[in-house]
Amino acid sequence: MHHEKYDFAFTSSSLRLNEMVLVAGHILNDSEIDFVNDLGAGKTATGKRILREVSKRLAFLSPKQIDLLVNGSLDVQKQLSYYAACRSHLFIRDFVVEVLKEKYLIFDYHVTEGDYRTFVRQKLEFHPEIESLSETTLKKIKQVTFKILEQAGIINNLKDKEIQPQFPDPEVCQTIAAVSPQWLKIFLLSEQDIEKFKN
Repeated sequence: MHHEKYDFAFTSSSLRLNEMVLVAGHILNDSEIDFVNDLGAGKTATGKRILREVSKRLAFLSPKQIDLLVNGSLDVQKQLSYYAACRSHLFIRDFVVEVLKEKYLIFDYHVTEGDYRTFVRQKLEFHPEIESLSETTLKKIKQVTFKILEQAGIINNLKDKEIQPQFPDPEVCQTIAAVSPQWLKIFLLSEQDIEKFKN
């Protein structure tokens, strides 16, 4: 089985909801973005880095999803930004699907340090790229992973890390199912719920 390499470039970004919507708007209108001021608060390097990360995530969205991201409700925007982050960073997706979703389905809503550590340990076998990471980077990855989950409303906050029930927008679910229904697992949906979106 081929394991796609994990991309850990998300440590400089969290969910980046506002930036995702902003850049998506420029994609939709086919207009030029002033990344230095709009994204980098006047700093060229920062603007460039954020634009690169956000563009990478947006590349996973279909035209319909880009449109929804720009014109949808805050919840819809959050759900699509979270989906794009999971598409771009399979580490986050795997953690949600293999750990959070499994816990959620057995009504165990509390995510522990141990859950995360065990997950990373198990991944080492298939992802030797984790081994080359420094302690500092590993810490940052954990921090940002949970930050993204908090901003997406998957967990309540960084302190308690309680898994929240998810009510993804049906339209969002349809656009994701059109690509692959399996991606709906990031919203902790059961196979039964996912079936409903299969055409």
